[in-house]
Amino acid sequence: MAGKDAMASVEQRFAAGDTGALRELYDRYAGRMYAVAYRVLSDHGYAADAVQQAFVQAWRAAGTYDPDRSIGPWLYAITRHAAIDLYRRDRDHSTIRPEPGELEAVPAGHSPTMEQTWVVWQVRAALDALSPNDQTIIKLAFHAGLSHLEISRRLDIPIGTVKSRSFRAQRKLAESLRHLRPEPASA
Repeated sequence: MAGKDAMASVEQRFAAGDTGALRELYDRYAGRMYAVAYRVLSDHGYAADAVQQAFVQAWRAAGTYDPDRSIGPWLYAITRHAAIDLYRRDRDHSTIRPEPGELEAVPAGHSPTMEQTWVVWQVRAALDALSPNDQTIIKLAFHAGLSHLEISRRLDIPIGTVKSRSFRAQRKLAESLRHLRPEPASA
């Protein structure tokens, strides 16, 4: 009974916007949420992305969560929807999706830490802030691993345009994400 009361307390704190409760929920549910996402996507990397998106969505909707109901099914539903959305978004760009087996298998029981989730969320937000043209260049270069020449051929644009967009997009990302750089050690 004490475990149930403790979980109810965590759920109430989560609904009230307590980040500590979010961390506890992450520790407790991320593995099972990963399994839900993996069943939909059949890809370890995409499943991890779906879990991260689900936690971001759950956090944004924390105020709408009813702590009188079990939080597990609510989180699993959000995860399933995030996985389906990810699949729908990326199925039209299958040329930039890694082939099965290209990603290393995630060890059993492994799920990203809260800090890793936060960093991924920050990077995703920075990418979303780029223009669609810049996003395409970054995805083809860094997700699909294409060279500037290959991107130029695929998009049918001059290589100079690819290089300038790539440089500009990387500079914007570096500026947007500078707060994530570790502080230099003082001597």
